[in-house]
Amino acid sequence: MTTPLTAADVLAEEERLILERFDYATAWALGARMQAIAAAEALPVAIEVCHGATVVFFCLMPGATPDNPDWTRRKRAVALRFHHSSLYMRLTCEAQGVDMNARYRLPPADFVASGGAIPLRVRGTGVVGVAAVSGLPDTADHALIVRALMELGLSTRDESE
Repeated sequence: MTTPLTAADVLAEEERLILERFDYATAWALGARMQAIAAAEALPVAIEVCHGATVVFFCLMPGATPDNPDWTRRKRAVALRFHHSSLYMRLTCEAQGVDMNARYRLPPADFVASGGAIPLRVRGTGVVGVAAVSGLPDTADHALIVRALMELGLSTRDESE
């Protein structure tokens, strides 16, 4: 059994997931890597990678539902609004005993505190986009993005940590 993630764990991970560059080609490569992982493991997910708020890569894998694109959109909105992953926001709000939508006066139709969206940061620049996944438990959605970033060598995360 694994130890549940804490907001501090996810925050530390975010600090290690800094990109050296990000453009449309990088966005496409990241989306394609997530799609390849999902295809190999038969994961029923929606995958979205955005440059800013512009969707550059999107796909629905077999078994995904018509609701999954709406979830990626709402998770993306959280990552863009707070410059933190949607999993970090969920865990932080749960630890504080608050509902994210009520606390920040955000419409639930547009924002959801559920893991699966990670802001994409470029060193020295800040947030330049978002990768989002929906269809699995939210921690698994989050982990799929992290895995793809690591496999592409896009982040500076040190695996020995």
